[in-house]
Amino acid sequence: MPGLKEYAACAPDQDLSCRVMWKMTANETASDAASWLIGKPLAIAGLIIIGFVARWVINKLIDRVVKRAEDGVLPGRMSRMSVGQTSVGAALKQADPTAATRRVQRARTMGTLLKSISSGVIFTIVMIMAISELGYDIAPLIASAGILGVALGFGAQSLVKDFLSGIFMIFEDQYGVGDVVDLGEASGTVEAVSLRVTRLRDVNGTVWYVRNGEIIRVGNMSQNWARTVLDVGVDYSEDLVKVRSVLKDVAHDLWEDEEFKGLIIEEPEVWGVEAIGPEGVTVRVTLKTAPMEQWAVAREMRQRIKARFDYEGIAIPYPHQVIWHRDTATPSAGVREPQESSAGDVATS
Repeated sequence: MPGLKEYAACAPDQDLSCRVMWKMTANETASDAASWLIGKPLAIAGLIIIGFVARWVINKLIDRVVKRAEDGVLPGRMSRMSVGQTSVGAALKQADPTAATRRVQRARTMGTLLKSISSGVIFTIVMIMAISELGYDIAPLIASAGILGVALGFGAQSLVKDFLSGIFMIFEDQYGVGDVVDLGEASGTVEAVSLRVTRLRDVNGTVWYVRNGEIIRVGNMSQNWARTVLDVGVDYSEDLVKVRSVLKDVAHDLWEDEEFKGLIIEEPEVWGVEAIGPEGVTVRVTLKTAPMEQWAVAREMRQRIKARFDYEGIAIPYPHQVIWHRDTATPSAGVREPQESSAGDVATS
């Protein structure tokens, strides 16, 4: 019967080319050849085209998300931010180019990562469907892939840990290229961030490669704002009220200096006596600065404080010695009062 013969020659799951060729020639060999030479290649080509189209659509969606991330989620929020009574928006505008570059780098890195993941998933699905289209049973292949994945997971736990840590570090924006960070074992300026390792260069020029999975904590000295903290030591004989007034004047003059406009984002503060040591009194002064500018501000402040102290005659601490003299000739006289001398003096008993 023609119906039974057609069913035997071209199974229902076979392509249209087989059935068309059978109706035209009624030859099983020609029908099978048409299926392998026309039908299956066309089906595989269709799967590949669908895969590329799906990849293109997903990449377009990712590009839109990345574009929005580059522009910032809340672009006008930071400019209206204020701390205390002082608006820092105008000051932080000077750091906007750096912040914008950082935001763009982070967004593009996330976009590249998402595109790689989506492309891998799409082409894996297309490959499995193509193998199935060729008539092979893909169940053992999927099971083997699962077993292989478990084996690789156990054998490369540190690698998986590095990749997962890298993904979360990039996603959470813990640090980026150009930031000065302290990673515990190494600290310096970040030169490159990948999913597996972070490369940074310390102040001595040494390049450190740190695996992301080994980073337990991150100290970032470059995000949002920074603070210059100076502990200035003065001699015990100095008037602390005068010292605080001089430090406040020096810091205020630096804040109003045109060369440092935008680098210091708040009125400097003199917090007062921080410590009382064996050689002198320590007074703390602080200046809130733009990111990465705290060190330049600190160096300028030290230079100006030194010049102003010299002008005002304010003495800095110097080493002291207290020497006790015992009168060995008259032990009943007891111990004399201590005498103070500088480190360079020679005392005799």
